[in-house]
Amino acid sequence: MKAALAGLLLLVLFWFSVYIGLWGKLPTKADLKDIKQAEASLLLDVDSELLGKYFIFDRQVVSYNELPKHLVDALVATEDSRFYEHGGVDYMSLLRVFFKSILMQDTSSGGGSTISQQLAKNIYGRERHGWFTMPVNKVKEMLLARRFESMYSKQDIIALYLNTVPFSENVFGIESASQRFFSKKTSELNLSESATLVGTLKAPHGYNPRLFPERSQLRRDVVLQQMVKAQYIDDTLKKKTNAEPLETKYQKFNHTDGVAPYFREKIRLEVKTLLDSLNTTNDTEFDLYKDGLKIHTTLDINMQRYAEHAMQQHMKTLQKQFENAYGKNAPWLKNNALIEKEIKNLPLYKKLKKQKLSDEAILDSLNVKTKYTGFSWDETDVLEGSILDSLKHAIKFLNTGFVAVEPQTGAIKAYVGGIDFEHFKFDHVSVAKRQVGSTFKPIVYATALENGVEPCSYYSVKEVTYTNQKNWTPTNGGKQETDRHLNYSIEKALSESINTIAVKVLEDVGIHTVIDQAKKMGITADLPEVPSLALGTAEISMLELIRAYTSFANEGRVSQPFYITKIEDKFGTIIYEREVIEASPEVFSNDTQQLMVEMMKSTINSGTAVRMRSKYGLKNDLAGKTGTTQNNKDGWFLGISPKLVMLSWVGNDDHRIGFSNTGIGQGANSALPIVALFLQQMNRDPEFNSITKARFEPPSEAIKNALACETEKRDGFLKRLFKKDQKEREFDTASEEKDKKKKKGLFGFLKKKEKKDDNE
Repeated sequence: MKAALAGLLLLVLFWFSVYIGLWGKLPTKADLKDIKQAEASLLLDVDSELLGKYFIFDRQVVSYNELPKHLVDALVATEDSRFYEHGGVDYMSLLRVFFKSILMQDTSSGGGSTISQQLAKNIYGRERHGWFTMPVNKVKEMLLARRFESMYSKQDIIALYLNTVPFSENVFGIESASQRFFSKKTSELNLSESATLVGTLKAPHGYNPRLFPERSQLRRDVVLQQMVKAQYIDDTLKKKTNAEPLETKYQKFNHTDGVAPYFREKIRLEVKTLLDSLNTTNDTEFDLYKDGLKIHTTLDINMQRYAEHAMQQHMKTLQKQFENAYGKNAPWLKNNALIEKEIKNLPLYKKLKKQKLSDEAILDSLNVKTKYTGFSWDETDVLEGSILDSLKHAIKFLNTGFVAVEPQTGAIKAYVGGIDFEHFKFDHVSVAKRQVGSTFKPIVYATALENGVEPCSYYSVKEVTYTNQKNWTPTNGGKQETDRHLNYSIEKALSESINTIAVKVLEDVGIHTVIDQAKKMGITADLPEVPSLALGTAEISMLELIRAYTSFANEGRVSQPFYITKIEDKFGTIIYEREVIEASPEVFSNDTQQLMVEMMKSTINSGTAVRMRSKYGLKNDLAGKTGTTQNNKDGWFLGISPKLVMLSWVGNDDHRIGFSNTGIGQGANSALPIVALFLQQMNRDPEFNSITKARFEPPSEAIKNALACETEKRDGFLKRLFKKDQKEREFDTASEEKDKKKKKGLFGFLKKKEKKDDNE
């Protein structure tokens, strides 16, 4: 008896020691009122669909009202059948555990922890105290469970528990688990899915429905049986649900997988900068990874999926064409100088070099065969080869960028920064700067029109050598005409992307005038004051280039591309909202805008981008421009519709590697298909009818008349006979002098009865 009393006294003293904090301070009721758990910040598309999350622990919070009844019933039936009868600690269960589990060693009797006790463990974790770890933590959880029950309703405790409990794959909370394994909100879970997720709580890894579907399904059926036992469902419903196969729809949100990874990284950097500014200004402490923020963006998740699918479909095919065209003579196989430079940039090479190993010994080390993870357009990314092989493998891949912008607002609707974020993290949309090729020509022609050059001005296609530019001779690629007696209107010169004429127009207008116009259109990159500017030798980012092109679909006004509309805290309070920007001033007249659209329509209908019609069968109202840089290093395509401007680029990240021939490398073949495949998908989706069926404003009669001329003509017999054949000349760079000789008012030519015959 004395021993029993002594034992009881020790238990009371132990209980009291935990209560007063000798084993660590217990959270007070005040602490429990202010439970702050790290929550994932949500990245939302324009319609509040989930694009991704930023988190340390993947957790999203839902209210009790968002929990399906069968989910709550499954939880109670499985984890704590007497939940509604006890006050936080189920003493009957504790007695059962004591007699069956401890005295009789019956492991099937289950545990004694209530949902409230498990909630305490979920929130505050367990500390280590040597041999006393388990008893100390159990007592703490019992004390905290009682406090929870005195402060919160049963519904609140259920909601808190489901928002904090860990599921498989380091996912915390029912909403994140629902999104991860079934790609749906908690409120949309059916009985089978609810029972599956509740079933994983017993062993999150062992019952992971993705990794172990059969085991998980058996556990689901156990949960259903518990629900029958607790009279939440009848046996008929249980059998019906048992017969349903377990079907997951897995959707992982991390920094490399899932939809729009490049966009998510772009937003992450942008939001961190915004929060730093807000915290400094408002003395707040918002944390992107812990505070459950809601970041609303302009992106359309369906358009994004179409863009990614179009990119993957085209780039997989193009990569094969690219490699087959080179064959055994590929530069990543034959160009020793190229490979040597890459080898010397390897951390392993630098490490071995510091150890004073010879280059021969280092190469031997780099040639050791092993398995490695690398990008592949095939299903597998586990490859076999040496470090040198992996280097050559990575170098050979073409990369890409695609962005779609609403021209009236600048809202970015789709954003693809590269072929694969996990292996190629460099963002080709906003970070990369490449030569833009012929996509710069519309800026040259818009400048010409704005400064009085007539749409039906004719220029000779013949080549000219500019002696004061190191005898530079711009040529026309492919099968383009070089007949010295043939003349094109500027409409055909643009639609056929004639290099020789673009340079002549630049010379007529003046380099400085074109550069000034480019700056008005939003180009901030350094533009070289050389005649090759007309051919796009300037290096410009995709975002900058598409910004300039918004003016062609927005009444001559430039729209600044943007991605974030507002940020809310977890309570729904707006902490940041993008200011509404007043309409920008016109960068060129409405007449110029209409003329440029009509001229770039010809590019689609009969010019270098005609395959948009002939091959891809697109009937959308479209204007556009292809672009290809020297030695086929870069392929470009800009597509313009009344409500969407689309830009794609394709090339190799190593500037020394281009396409082996123009047939494959030209923008019409390398970049255009991404836009075409993207539009094909949008055309099939009625949701986007307002975009795909939009039409440009019909041109005015004056514009029609200004373009009413033959697109080409040959010099007459007498002109061919007596005209001096000028093969060489100096390029006139005196733009300041040209600026003083302004034309007779903008678009005075629209009133002229006679058209200028030849600007040569």
